[in-house]
Amino acid sequence: MASKVKSICEEKVVPIIESLGYEVVEIEYVKKVDGMNLTFYIDKDEGIAIEDCENVSKAIDDILEELDPTDGVSYILNVSSPGIDRPLKSKRDFERNLQKEVSVTLFSKLDGKKKFEGILTNYTDESIVVDVKGQLIELKKELIAHIVPIIKF
Repeated sequence: MASKVKSICEEKVVPIIESLGYEVVEIEYVKKVDGMNLTFYIDKDEGIAIEDCENVSKAIDDILEELDPTDGVSYILNVSSPGIDRPLKSKRDFERNLQKEVSVTLFSKLDGKKKFEGILTNYTDESIVVDVKGQLIELKKELIAHIVPIIKF
């Protein structure tokens, strides 16, 4: 059911959100304590403010009501920022974080280590390259469990 809901939203709702000037980073349809939640994570170059979330929510609420992607199952609609420390997933995420510090966690150890921190120097569809204290380490994306930017304040 979740994949059907996401598919309908990607096809019919994402273009509306994009026409407002936002990038849809992720769509999530999951059960939480308060019931089923349909969440659109949005972003733009300047960052996301609460007003952006309100504008998108108002723009898509009636359309979702008409589409009924959940086949009558009630849900809570959320529009949110993915946060500055969100995992890198899309090509745009990797591009945005080139030459920045990242933390990479692998599913299993490689050369005795499961976690690498360094500068993201390159990426392809299949792998990334991280500069760890002057040593370039290529990691296949299929081995990566989690990759996030390192945020320093």
